[in-house]
Amino acid sequence: MNIDWNSILPELVLLSVAAVVAAILFVVARLVWKLLYRLSKPFPFIRDVLNCTRTPLQYLVPLIGLQTVWANAADDIFMISALRHLNTLAMIGVFTWLGLRVAGSIQTIIARQHPMNTADNLSARRVQTQTRVLVQTLSVFVILFGLSAMLMTFPGARQFGTSLLASAGLAGLAVGFAAKPVLGNIIAGLQIALTQPIRLDDVVIVEGEWGRVEEITGTYVVVRIWDERRLIVPLQWFIENPFQNWTRRTSSILGSVFFWVDYQVPADALRKELDRLLEEAPPSLWDGRVKVLQVTDATDRCLQIRILASSGDSSKSFDLRCYLRENMVAFLGRNYPDALPKLRTEFSSEAEAKDFDATPEIHTTERQPPV
Repeated sequence: MNIDWNSILPELVLLSVAAVVAAILFVVARLVWKLLYRLSKPFPFIRDVLNCTRTPLQYLVPLIGLQTVWANAADDIFMISALRHLNTLAMIGVFTWLGLRVAGSIQTIIARQHPMNTADNLSARRVQTQTRVLVQTLSVFVILFGLSAMLMTFPGARQFGTSLLASAGLAGLAVGFAAKPVLGNIIAGLQIALTQPIRLDDVVIVEGEWGRVEEITGTYVVVRIWDERRLIVPLQWFIENPFQNWTRRTSSILGSVFFWVDYQVPADALRKELDRLLEEAPPSLWDGRVKVLQVTDATDRCLQIRILASSGDSSKSFDLRCYLRENMVAFLGRNYPDALPKLRTEFSSEAEAKDFDATPEIHTTERQPPV
């Protein structure tokens, strides 16, 4: 079989030129990147951006060169239209990839400049929450614009691509009810980033569960519960439902401990014991702001004692409450063994008292359930 080299010579020349141009530009892109990386040594911000965008830039430069080669080629070359179209799609894809990398680099830089592993990290959590939610929302729109631009390169799908692009600007009005939950979460994410009812590492009570905000994505929030379970909550839920945030302004919190004791127990002795326990408690548990012991209720059988003590955060408060509860119960057992609430019985005759003593199943002390 004889091959007519003259008929395919233009295609071979074009492919050879394209390969040489792509190789040269790929090497040039790497060299320029290394040069810029060295020159940006005094500027950590620029170095971080270059690190994140290295790979997309090294592919984008050769693609731009190839697009120039295809554009200057003759229109009668075999498959030239397909090559131009494929190159355009590749460029749009790499531009989208580059946009995502730039957004990610901004998040990395801000997170490095505002670390959360400090004692007072309220400002850092506020900044990181805003950055993370906004970057994730921006990434969604970058992908949406990229897909729309790709669709608009196809004549048959151009109208659909235009509609998809318009849906981003109209915030879901053109998409319809099917996309309402997704766009609702995106808008809720913007509200959370701006108003910040929750932040990263906030202590929250959601659906009766105590936990910390571990992750905020573009559509949901991950709450790490105290027993290491994960509660996944849609972003829109935090906008539409009430919840508790124990670290909204500060992490300091008051912890309460309740006891039920007999009327004969002196409150002053309990206060002195509370002072002693707090003075001997580990320094990290009690922050020294609040210590209160009060009789908050009196029933026909017992007194209710409430202890209030302050701590730096909710975890320390829980440990302090357990410490006080355990030691106060031990104090009552040592010094006031009859301090537990009693069920008193009065007999109107000696015969009733004898009958009561003869009944082995009746107990005269009623214990209250702990809280």
